[in-house]
Amino acid sequence: MALGRSYDNIIINTDSYKHCHYPLYPAGTEYVSSYVESRGGEFPVTMFVGLQAFLREYLLHPITLEDIDQAESITREQGMHFNRENWLGILNDHAGFLPVEIEAVPEGLVMPTRNVLVQITNTDPKYFWVTSFFETALLRGVWYPTTVGTISWLAKQVIKEALARTSDHPEILRHCLHDYGARGVSSQQSAALGGLAHLVNFNQSDTVPGILAAKEYYNAVSPANSGPNSEHAGFCAWGRENEAAAMRNMLEVHAPSGVVLLLTDTYDHENAVKNIIGRELADVVRNFPGLVGVRPDSGDVVQVTAETTEWLMDSFGYTTNSKGFKVLPDYVRVVQGDGVNRDSLPRVYAELERRGLSAENAIFGMGGGLLQHCNRDTMNFGQKASAVCVNGEWRGIAKAPTGDAMKASKRGRLGLRLSQGEYQTVPRESISPEENILQPVFRNGKLLRKWDFSELIERSEREVPESYYADAIAPLHNDAELALS
Repeated sequence: MALGRSYDNIIINTDSYKHCHYPLYPAGTEYVSSYVESRGGEFPVTMFVGLQAFLREYLLHPITLEDIDQAESITREQGMHFNRENWLGILNDHAGFLPVEIEAVPEGLVMPTRNVLVQITNTDPKYFWVTSFFETALLRGVWYPTTVGTISWLAKQVIKEALARTSDHPEILRHCLHDYGARGVSSQQSAALGGLAHLVNFNQSDTVPGILAAKEYYNAVSPANSGPNSEHAGFCAWGRENEAAAMRNMLEVHAPSGVVLLLTDTYDHENAVKNIIGRELADVVRNFPGLVGVRPDSGDVVQVTAETTEWLMDSFGYTTNSKGFKVLPDYVRVVQGDGVNRDSLPRVYAELERRGLSAENAIFGMGGGLLQHCNRDTMNFGQKASAVCVNGEWRGIAKAPTGDAMKASKRGRLGLRLSQGEYQTVPRESISPEENILQPVFRNGKLLRKWDFSELIERSEREVPESYYADAIAPLHNDAELALS
């Protein structure tokens, strides 16, 4: 069996100890209901995304006899118990598809943490144990893209606020944050899931796996834009004495594309901006048929972004917009992709505002800060069993550890409602099916609801209370107040 196929085997896409759990339930157990939530953490909200990709990649494909044989060999080799009859039963009784129903909130929805996002229940009482068996794969398939999507969404609120304060062009919002994270993540799969999550919020990316995933799993059409960018290898090959020639060459070669991004820190960033771009190549830049991006890639991200903007204004001039902030000519912008993360981004915008510079002067990129600087504990994701049916009787169950209140879980079969503008996780039986925001999306090997990428985008852009992102934009207000005092 090829290694790639091995990774797709849902029976071993789990923790080894999961194989010993089925006999630990009470006699007469028929159904187990579990849920997934963010239990809080660094952010007050989640932008839910990624479940459909997981379902289409793993649960729409049946297990085979070959999968069972391989799983038994590997599991027993580890000294772990393996119940072959359980899996042969799923193969014979359900054609190899997991007998579970999965409900979820619509993807792209932004809502406060500590609310149910996904609920899983087995559909055949013979296989009550399967609900929790694939927790490892499901949780991983949800927490990572949702966390990245939330980081990206909060960055979008920062940019939206900065544009509202200092720019006349809010319509550029989706163009302001580029995904440069492909090389900084732990795997191609991470690049795919994190990359597609970012594209819900912005249409700028160089992370090809994310673009492919958005198209393959969510029917996205042209989800991302990019343009000719330089790298140090190409510029260094010309030699330090020919840095201007290297830049001129790029401007000439890629003029038909209408955009070029020129690295300025190959040697001396200030010299490259002031003397090469701002003087020697100034006429070429002015006459370029599109946008010239000036890309610092080193230094203090807060100061270098503002300084580069001002140096370019010294060479190319500026206009003053209706809000009193300076704006570079349309043909030149700063493109800052180094050191940008969820902490530094609002500080960069605050410094631009402090200096009287419009937010639209700079376009940003994020790499590791977008796709890699997070883990499951960033938003404290967990999947927990909340109800069991034993001998025909449902009862709520929950954990309540004395040492960590955050880990206390919810009890009962759950529903989600929106009441007076507030999302509330409530007992399932307390609301009507029409009120329940949780929707069945998968049952017994069949996808019940297919979300289109445009639907995710629409939900993510709905108006929400400012409390959802107040902490993220606070540095913009705080630093502006300090500058005025």
